[in-house]
Amino acid sequence: MLEERNVEKRVAELLLEARAIKLSPEKPFQWSSGWLSPIYCDNRVALSYPDTRTYIKKQLAELVRNVYPEARAVAGVATGGIAQGALVADMLELPFAYVRPEPKKHGMGNQIEGRLEPGQPVVIIEDLISTGGSSLKVVDVLREAGIGIAGMVAIFTYGFEIAEQNFKNKNVKLTTVSNYNALIDTALEHQYIDGSQLESLAAWRLAPESWGR
Repeated sequence: MLEERNVEKRVAELLLEARAIKLSPEKPFQWSSGWLSPIYCDNRVALSYPDTRTYIKKQLAELVRNVYPEARAVAGVATGGIAQGALVADMLELPFAYVRPEPKKHGMGNQIEGRLEPGQPVVIIEDLISTGGSSLKVVDVLREAGIGIAGMVAIFTYGFEIAEQNFKNKNVKLTTVSNYNALIDTALEHQYIDGSQLESLAAWRLAPESWGR
């Protein structure tokens, strides 16, 4: 358990150092959903840093080995999960494919890019979980194609209650290498934030849809 906690905090530290995660409680960011957020997360930035990229890849692969040993292929969620998924699949020597948000409007009209076999247990790789809505659409696409879902592995989750409920409703197990609590602890330790900001950050975590209004 201590080792797991150390990994969660180390990943959070690396994401903060790379500025893949930015914290700004006083000047919040606006998400595409319209929600105001004191946190902005773009884990694709971590791909630009070889040491960070390698560490995250290894931790994702380790989760797949330990939690989803039945997985026989890896599927990335477009777009953030494509590169991470390919890195993990390469490390595990498993087939890789990725899933588009919608079918292509030209060519073969594919939504699943790559070859996955019906009944083949697949682990899905995602970079970030907020509500889980877009990530779980990939589950629907794969299931409709007759592909089995071993579970989903992501770099980071905000841990919203709505996400937990959405994954439960779809009967999909989610495992992540870092999370909101580890991020806040790490940010406080390394002085990205101070104690006076904790109350606001905790309030956002509990009611993100109304925070800052």
